[in-house]
Amino acid sequence: MAKVKPFRGIRPPRNLVEKVASRPYDVLNSEEARKEAEGNEMSLYHIIKPEIDFAPGFDEHDPAVYVKAAENFQKFQDKGWLVQDPRECYYIYAQTMDGRTQYGFVVAAWVRDYMEGRIKKHELTRRDKEEDRMKHVRCNNANVEPVFFAFPDNAVLEEVIRKVTNEKDPEYDFVAPDGFGHTFWVIDDQYMIDLITAEFAKIPSLYIADGHHRSAAAALVGNEKAENNPNHRGDEEYNFFMAVAFPASHLRIIDYNRVVRDLNGLTPAQFLDRIAANFDVVDMGSEIYHPKALHNFALYLDGRWYSLTAKPGTYNDADPIGVLDVTVSSDLILRDILGITDLRSDKRIDFVGGIRGLGELKRRVDSGEMAMALALYPVTMQQLIDIADTGNIMPPKTTWFEPKLRSGLVIHKLD
Repeated sequence: MAKVKPFRGIRPPRNLVEKVASRPYDVLNSEEARKEAEGNEMSLYHIIKPEIDFAPGFDEHDPAVYVKAAENFQKFQDKGWLVQDPRECYYIYAQTMDGRTQYGFVVAAWVRDYMEGRIKKHELTRRDKEEDRMKHVRCNNANVEPVFFAFPDNAVLEEVIRKVTNEKDPEYDFVAPDGFGHTFWVIDDQYMIDLITAEFAKIPSLYIADGHHRSAAAALVGNEKAENNPNHRGDEEYNFFMAVAFPASHLRIIDYNRVVRDLNGLTPAQFLDRIAANFDVVDMGSEIYHPKALHNFALYLDGRWYSLTAKPGTYNDADPIGVLDVTVSSDLILRDILGITDLRSDKRIDFVGGIRGLGELKRRVDSGEMAMALALYPVTMQQLIDIADTGNIMPPKTTWFEPKLRSGLVIHKLD
């Protein structure tokens, strides 16, 4: 069962939150962060992307960069840009995008739940990326950015969300420059805190939606601290790491699409002939076509959109991996026709998050940069949960969650 606890969050004062809050470290590069933080010494980028405080081109993995992160974190606290709550709290964090709002609980999740598989993952992690985030956690002695969890719907926790958000004034309520709304409530009532802890204890598993490397790094550092402490008791703060946990029904996974540079020596007509062996192909004309259902794809090729519907027998709805459209397209189009076997390393393919819209696929093909684009129907939360529950791993570039968690609303210290 999932073990969570409240914690004494370190947060910006209400009047500074929009100055401090930032996008997550991994959705923009160093130069983009430098530009966004320009003229704003309170931007969290000075902690989560501290290379911006060095000359352009400075190695973001240089040891001096991690030292600068810790210096800046302390500076933010010394100047009162970040202040620790006087008592342990839970928090509710709401995100609004396109008129739709999702509500999550900000909690301290148990390291042992991750190490023993009760916090379930659906993606592989790379050791170099884990080590980068581990260094960041170590040098700050804190989880500066949260990870993104989902949990099976729970009626009591849904009622807690309703009660808190209807009866309490939010601590923060603002719209970020990207147009997404962020609203944040502090839960410091002991009855409500005990209720939240008890209800999470009834939930068998939590699921990592986004932030696999941050989850691994946070848990590994916590485990490392436990092993290195001869007086370890098990209740120390480093036994927990910060997450925002959303009811699964609140979340929406959007499409994650593919663009390919060439047709592997085929003409467009030959390519379509090859596809027709496994898909029903319908020419939809020049207007953008969106996939309508599972096993339906949108192909953009040579100025036209095509509907591709996988024929029976080309997928396995009884297999949590075989049912995925990313599996169908990777096997029958990318591998068998285009010769792309490694989605992680092949330079002929690129990936476009659905937040950019299918117009971005059209633009990249029309520009001549790419030869074709393939849009996929989004994965569902139930598919993600099924894969995690069966111990399987999703193929690369399968899920895209939006909106991303805003960093800097709250930080969790490990002591």
